[in-house]
Amino acid sequence: MNQRSTIRVLPEVLINQIAAGEVIERPASVVKELVENALDAGANCIWVDIEQGGLKRMRVRDDGIGMRPEQLALALQRHATSKIEALDDLESVRSLGFRGEALPSIASVSRLTLSSRPGDADVGFELNVEGGKAMPEKAVAIPVGTTVDVRDLFYNVPARRKFMRTERTEFGHIDELIKRLALSAPGVQFELVHNGRTVRKLKTSDPSDFGDRIKTLLGEGFYEQALKFDHPGSGLRLFGWVALPTYSRASADSQYFLVNGRFVRDRVITHAVRQAYQDVLFHGRHPAYVIALELDPRQVDVNVHPAKHEVRFRNSREVHGFVYSTIHKVIGESRPGAHATAPLKVVPESASEQHSMQYSQTPNMATGISDRTIDYAALSTRRPGGGTPPSSTIADHSAEGIPPMGYALAQLHGVYILAQNSEGLVLVDTHAAHERITYERLKTAREQGPIRSQLLLVPESISVSEREADVVESHAQALAELGFELQRMGPESIRVTRIPSALADSNVRPLVLDVLSDFAEHGSSRRVDEAINELLGTMACHHSVRANRSLTVTEMNALLRDMEQTERSGQCNHGRPTWTQVTLKELDRLFKRGQ
Repeated sequence: MNQRSTIRVLPEVLINQIAAGEVIERPASVVKELVENALDAGANCIWVDIEQGGLKRMRVRDDGIGMRPEQLALALQRHATSKIEALDDLESVRSLGFRGEALPSIASVSRLTLSSRPGDADVGFELNVEGGKAMPEKAVAIPVGTTVDVRDLFYNVPARRKFMRTERTEFGHIDELIKRLALSAPGVQFELVHNGRTVRKLKTSDPSDFGDRIKTLLGEGFYEQALKFDHPGSGLRLFGWVALPTYSRASADSQYFLVNGRFVRDRVITHAVRQAYQDVLFHGRHPAYVIALELDPRQVDVNVHPAKHEVRFRNSREVHGFVYSTIHKVIGESRPGAHATAPLKVVPESASEQHSMQYSQTPNMATGISDRTIDYAALSTRRPGGGTPPSSTIADHSAEGIPPMGYALAQLHGVYILAQNSEGLVLVDTHAAHERITYERLKTAREQGPIRSQLLLVPESISVSEREADVVESHAQALAELGFELQRMGPESIRVTRIPSALADSNVRPLVLDVLSDFAEHGSSRRVDEAINELLGTMACHHSVRANRSLTVTEMNALLRDMEQTERSGQCNHGRPTWTQVTLKELDRLFKRGQ
């Protein structure tokens, strides 16, 4: 019998090196495991000292509870942990670490020194390990806490070491990791040093409102453009900051999501947030956010991957819906002058203009557009003869009485409205703003009743996967609420007999397949809403005021007041901004006033 085909037990060192291949991908993976251990140990301060991007040395020190000398060697054994004891503990993990693989994996591919001192001991003890082989402990004079010193990572696994990137790249991963961990633990002080230079020194921040840490790590731009929120419900709690659509990014580099204090990458959450930003983001742009989800630990499985950066929810459909509805509502309240935690208070104009703004909220039955459109002289049509708007005198209002969008001064080139508010000058893209207002009214009108369906004269048969055919049976009621009537005809075949009336002219097959794919992946689908909203967006565009349409001051002010009361009025339904603010300070700087 061939010797290589004989089953044998692998040496302990080789077992640890194989495990290291899953847990330790690069120097940042080592820092992640060590800092998470420090957080689990109740550290108030964590110091991270890096040399040559971590390839030469990584030293993590904390002021946590520390370990006794007999625990040092035990901590370097595989599956030795203080975090769990039984299966029930694994199903409700509250700590960041729990597998007991990190330290032995790191020690098997590096030269490691572990030193620790508990609070009730006069001295600490140190244990040196090289290539998985431990030396005897020795007493050392160290402060309370634990220090892990990792040198020459992958020195004994050259095949792995050659895949490491440049020093700058590897340190960039470590820096981003510290940023994430610092966001997850605002009550802990962090210090990051690279090649003897302090890169980050983060003071502790109030865990209930760590705006200072958000501002430091993500910048003033994000902080000023972010909406803070906190929404509990149905045994879940979602809180954090979501940036306005105007702060969108070219890549998904400013998206931070935590589950019970653990940073994870999750497709369910990413999809839910992306849908919440659906009709306010410009094409190809990505939202920015720091979002934390808290739920019963028994409702989420964190033991999905050795690196613990993935989770699996027991009820992903409920989590998806909760995240989507919460973020959708927060963004919806981002009208001018409003914040997620402070509802907008609109101050009426003068009595004469206030009278002109009274209107019925009941949508027009033919178009779904509020009669408010009529109040500002049918803006969606060109007035015969065009011409300039009549002159009007703007009253001198006190700063306290000026609404967020201010009062109209003039119209520029028939495209932009110029208005004055307490901050300075407001510029509004007339068509984009009116398009959003009309679009939101059309959506509101549609949502007042169920989605109507239409019977197909000739039912359409579609070949699907067995998984998608199962969805037709298991989600029949949810599909019916979306306007679909689907029947399973075989293991991989369905028949479509009804579709939403608004989408009667759509290509049935790809729409049905997309909806079934969403249900199979996320337990729900918004494809129908998205398709109908796309049609409503087209209608809104055609009903909105066009360029070179001259408006009176009263009409312009009516449009500004509508913007203040309309959800998502900061962007048109294509994601373009509808208005911008130029402050008095910015105007003074342009003309060098006070310099």
